[in-house]
Amino acid sequence: MEHIVTDMGCNASIDDRAESKSEKAIKAAVLIQKWYRSTRARLEISRRYSLTIFQSIEYADEQDQAQLASFFTFMLERYADPDAVADASISPSVSHQADSYLTEYENIEVPDSYCGPRLSFPLTLADANALLHAFKDGQLLHAHYVLQLLCETRRVLKEKPNINLVSVSYSKEITVCGDLHGNLDDLFLIFYKNGLPSEKKPYVFNGDFVDRGRNSMEILIILFAFLLIYPNDVHLNRGNHEDYVINLRYGFSSEVLNKYKVHGKVILYLLQDVFSWLPLATIINKKVLIVHGGISNTTDLDFLNLLERNKLKSLMRPPKPEADREEQAKEGTPAARPSTCAANEHVTRKTRGVSSSGSTELSRPNSQSGPTLKEWKQVLDILWSDPRKQNGCVPNKRRGGGCYFGPDTTARLLERYNLKMLIRSHEFKREGYELTHGGKVITIFSASNYYEEGSNRGAYIRLNPDLIPHFVQYQVRECTDKQNYWERVKTIERSALQTLREKIFAHRSTLTEAFAKYDCNNTGKISVSDWAAAMESVLCLELPWRTLQFHLVKTDTDGKVDYMSCFHNMEIAQSTEEVQPALVETLCKYRKDLEIIFNIMDEDQSGLISFDEFRKTWRIFSSHLGIDAYDASIDKLAQSIDYNKDDYIDFSEFLEAFHVVHKRDKKPT
Repeated sequence: MEHIVTDMGCNASIDDRAESKSEKAIKAAVLIQKWYRSTRARLEISRRYSLTIFQSIEYADEQDQAQLASFFTFMLERYADPDAVADASISPSVSHQADSYLTEYENIEVPDSYCGPRLSFPLTLADANALLHAFKDGQLLHAHYVLQLLCETRRVLKEKPNINLVSVSYSKEITVCGDLHGNLDDLFLIFYKNGLPSEKKPYVFNGDFVDRGRNSMEILIILFAFLLIYPNDVHLNRGNHEDYVINLRYGFSSEVLNKYKVHGKVILYLLQDVFSWLPLATIINKKVLIVHGGISNTTDLDFLNLLERNKLKSLMRPPKPEADREEQAKEGTPAARPSTCAANEHVTRKTRGVSSSGSTELSRPNSQSGPTLKEWKQVLDILWSDPRKQNGCVPNKRRGGGCYFGPDTTARLLERYNLKMLIRSHEFKREGYELTHGGKVITIFSASNYYEEGSNRGAYIRLNPDLIPHFVQYQVRECTDKQNYWERVKTIERSALQTLREKIFAHRSTLTEAFAKYDCNNTGKISVSDWAAAMESVLCLELPWRTLQFHLVKTDTDGKVDYMSCFHNMEIAQSTEEVQPALVETLCKYRKDLEIIFNIMDEDQSGLISFDEFRKTWRIFSSHLGIDAYDASIDKLAQSIDYNKDDYIDFSEFLEAFHVVHKRDKKPT
């Protein structure tokens, strides 16, 4: 018995120790779990506000683009060549016939040394495969074939209605893709996962093929090639970036001119016309409406289907009111393209012209009149609008165009046309898609890594014969496979904060004045709420400033914000101490716009413009914006940076000086 008792005692002791260890293990596991969840939550917050920063600044840029559209229009007209394509290697002169440019490719020889794909028309699937393989290897399609492809595409698109009515049989699915924005790898991945377009594999590509990414031209060539091969099974909707004025700011024009230095202007000229012939919408089986942006409370599909869509070369150029047109008609002047700066310098052209930026406009003798305000507004709404949760329809002030439409607006339109759902794109989505308005509105976004590698997935939709959507997500990965989740989020966060700091620095003087209004005693410190209010009043980005304060400014023990600290670690790339600070800030703020203007002025794409032309254009630009011209300071600035070479300015180097950087990242001069 004693032995048994002893054994029991020993067992009890062992059990106690085991229980104690078990409790410690459970507590440790709970602590680890709490730490993990807390860390993941913080990372998720960082990722969300980083993406919000990117998106807010993107929309602010679009708003700036809309506000400056009239000035860019003036520049295009002022520097347009009214008589010929500005490229002697193509043709010494150009016919006054409206469609003479359609044969330009015949004057361009393809040398024997060219190793890329050689297309034969009508195109075959073998030609499309040759293009895919060539682009995977980084090759360019020769300008002769590019122009011929665009001419054939234009011919096919002209036969399409404004709204494509697509009937899908019960034996196959149809795939809908959203914004690609020049991300060629995303298109390759879609084709790899889903299959190439064919009679058995129809596709709808819902606009925004170009801008931002590096391979917009290659995407267009591939999509146009498949359109020519399968004209009844490949459907292309127009997006808001299929617009030559938008292309000036967001990179497509520069991409084409860099890749096709000799013939780039003619390519862009023809693309301007091709874009205007892209259909505006697609309806599948009379039940699913697909448009790029959205709708408004005035959207009229019957009206949209009847208008002359090719009149709308750019939506950044609203037509003049009817009263102004009638007045112009009485005076015997052509319908003017609006330009607030160019009233006295309007260039009347009776032939087509190519601007020195390569961005051009078709102008024809006795051509059709321009679009009416109603036509322009109807198309603007379907290309620029975004859904929102609240009922109603209000102007989209964040983008500067289109509207925000609520679930009631969606319900009315679907009921009016007996539709089942609306598929649209136009908006970045972290998972590549989003359902709103009770599942009646689907946003599909196909460009993965849109803001930064790892920032988002892309997606496309497969619609089965019952029109039930199936979403397929993907993400092209180059570096992110080598990074853990924490590293990926921190990379995105750093990039977003750097972009935001650049914008803050570019508004330094205005922000300083806003801060001072809250600092009555001139202490250099204000409350967090006052700091957030001042930031929003100047930048208008609708950001979570209270959350961001820890990354942007210093605070004292009392919670007061040292508001000037948001500028402490930032400066421009080039030292300009001797130049008027207000001018430096102005150049930082309008750097992107000046780059567009310089590209317009650079007729031979040499990267150089005359200093006299620069000074004159700067004076016009500053007058348009209502800012001081700083003529003497501009001269001193060019000389101090030493980019004034034989009375010419290397404008890319000049603008490089106004990059906003961290002080530790500043390049040595």
